[in-house]
Amino acid sequence: MENLTVGAAAEWIRSVILLILGNELLTDVVMKFVGLGACIGVILTAAIVLTYAERKVCAFMQVRLGPNRVGGRFGLLQPIADMLKLMSKEDIIPDGCDRIVWALSPMLLFVPSALIYGLFPFDEGVVFADVNVGVFLLLAISSQSVLPFLMGGYASNSKYAFIGGMRTVAQMLSYEAPMVFSLLGVVMITGSMRMTDIVAAQAENVWFVLLQPIAFIIFIISATAETNRTPFDLVEDESEIVAGPFAEYSGMRWALFFLAEYANLLSISILTTTFFLGGWHGPFLPGVFWFWMKVLFMVFVFMWFRWTFPRTRIDQMLSFSWKVLLPLALVNMMFTGIGVYVWRSMM
Repeated sequence: MENLTVGAAAEWIRSVILLILGNELLTDVVMKFVGLGACIGVILTAAIVLTYAERKVCAFMQVRLGPNRVGGRFGLLQPIADMLKLMSKEDIIPDGCDRIVWALSPMLLFVPSALIYGLFPFDEGVVFADVNVGVFLLLAISSQSVLPFLMGGYASNSKYAFIGGMRTVAQMLSYEAPMVFSLLGVVMITGSMRMTDIVAAQAENVWFVLLQPIAFIIFIISATAETNRTPFDLVEDESEIVAGPFAEYSGMRWALFFLAEYANLLSISILTTTFFLGGWHGPFLPGVFWFWMKVLFMVFVFMWFRWTFPRTRIDQMLSFSWKVLLPLALVNMMFTGIGVYVWRSMM
């Protein structure tokens, strides 16, 4: 089973390309594009699969049927029908909007959602960019998703979209702070910001969810808010502000916002697996199997949250972040630092 790894498959593909091209440099360039294509393929596949899974999880949680007509008794072709519907919708541009900023917003939102996949270690030796400041770069890239929401709301020439954009900025900035401090405890224990080092530190099945349970809970709550999912789905709060910053978007432009949401859902599940659940480590079976089993479990947990908890008010959400989660994350980081210092002094 040890040979059935993604790393072995990547080495085999590289050897075939090297045999065809006969040049190491060209082979490395082609392999970079192969890795990029694989990352984009994962994102696009996730958007198709997770929309179907979301409906089925909702049906299970709320005793519904879910998709059961399109594509046979299980409704497997429902995502394809959704895609065709979105592609055939009219692209409406609102009067008086800033057309350049308005058009750039959905595209720029998808860029950071896709870029961070290059930093994820999917298996041993399978990472697109294994940099020594991976955690810092990851947080820096993911935080850029705040700006496109504000751009879309401001450029739409609609007070409802503008209010939705402002609420989005307030929410995402509020929950980025406790999320960052919750991850710092893991970085302090590991002594490295390289993603592969964080996974390697959990090689003996001592997962950081056991060493950092408070940080894990803070991260899960903050990640739910960062991905704009219930009970923190105030970005698209249709009962109050029509449709948030996307109010004036239609067709494939709106679909890019939708695609970014599911790309973020998968990326947050991958982050949880990498930082707290041991990454690809697991007994007997190949690492890539354990990695995706943990990721899909976390996807299910986030979907479970969405169809279980009621939506919070904006003032409750902001107060909970600044008054509860952030102080708790700082206290956890302080005690983690003390524990790491004492442990290293005893070694």
